[in-house]
Amino acid sequence: MRLTTKGRFAVTAMIDLALRQGNGPVTLSGISQRQAISLSYLEQLFGKLRRHEIVESIRGPGGGYSLARKADKVTVADIIIAVDEPIDATQCGSKENCRGADAATGTRCMTHELWATLNEKMVDYLDSVSLQDLVDQQKQKNSEQAVVVMHRNHAAVGQN
Repeated sequence: MRLTTKGRFAVTAMIDLALRQGNGPVTLSGISQRQAISLSYLEQLFGKLRRHEIVESIRGPGGGYSLARKADKVTVADIIIAVDEPIDATQCGSKENCRGADAATGTRCMTHELWATLNEKMVDYLDSVSLQDLVDQQKQKNSEQAVVVMHRNHAAVGQN
């Protein structure tokens, strides 16, 4: 698979942004600190996300980034495609020349259709998952972790 850290970092940063959306613009330095992603790398990613109208930048003091459209209208596929991340499991980059570097003389490998079909399924799946879905999952996970901590603290107090 060719989904590298670029796509993963972009999705992670977008979840962070969407989680804080209600509190005004979110700074890239804040995302960088919370998610341990290089600030300069985030600047590159958000430049691409802005050009694809997924985020918008707010300049000046108190500035940062916000979503350009509602989180339920942004899919994971939108984010990955915006940052130029190929979603491709084929050996040949979907050029159908798996068994030779030259597109004119190369031929398909025996499993090309398998990997091409997987590409379609991956894009379909990533297009079915919205940023809001991921935000909701994260909120659910955080609330479950908070309940576990509260139960542990309560149990520890009861043992004294």
